Amino acid sequence: MVGIYFSGTGNSKYIIEQFCREYDGNAATYSIEDHDALLAIKNAERIVFAYPVQFSTVPKMMRDFIVDNKGLWKNKKVFVIATMGLFSGDGAGLLGRILKSCGAEVVGGLHVRMPDIVADVKALKRPLETNRELVREAEQKVKKAVKDLKEGHPANEGLGPFYWLAGFFGQRLYFGHKTKEYTSKLKIDKEKCIGCGKCETLCPMKNITVTEQKAVSGSRCTMCYRCINKCPRQAITLLGKSVIEQSEIEKYL
Repeated sequence: MVGIYFSGTGNSKYIIEQFCREYDGNAATYSIEDHDALLAIKNAERIVFAYPVQFSTVPKMMRDFIVDNKGLWKNKKVFVIATMGLFSGDGAGLLGRILKSCGAEVVGGLHVRMPDIVADVKALKRPLETNRELVREAEQKVKKAVKDLKEGHPANEGLGPFYWLAGFFGQRLYFGHKTKEYTSKLKIDKEKCIGCGKCETLCPMKNITVTEQKAVSGSRCTMCYRCINKCPRQAITLLGKSVIEQSEIEKYL
């Protein structure tokens, strides 16, 4: 088995590493940003995916990765993990359907609640200990999912018509348009920005550049919230107007 993931602040990375370690201590994990990921996928028979859902759908960067490499998925057995702050409907099923259309066999799906990463919106903000408890519960859920998978009755969260209805009417009908394309709405406060370049280095889309000691964003933001949660001056926002709380997985371990 090989693990493939996309992660903003580390939630999905942490979960897939836990899953692969529990399944097979020798199983390697790769970010879709890793140049070695494609070779690992080519040589693997079983693949587990993990990614954060956005408005009950898959981040555009992850969708593009699957579609751009559609020849790799034929006859692969895939298990899909969707991480979320609260709700996703058919988050795992959505990527599963894309993979199935490329010839993969979807063998299961799992939804895992994790600390919220949307740093500039008040919704879903929780006390530190509550977030730590969420992570502990997630670890136990992953252990059970691996056990069930090994015993031949894998979890099927996010798969099937009921989950599709929940995802579509719960979020995608109203907000799905936000993730169909990359966004140009990332905002950088020039007064707060110190031009440190951290956001430029972290951005998976190479959408941010530092010019004249100030960060400038382009039009290909994939809404991963990596730069917003890591900016030392809280100078970057996307959905909201100011940073409420920065989050990254290390705070909750």
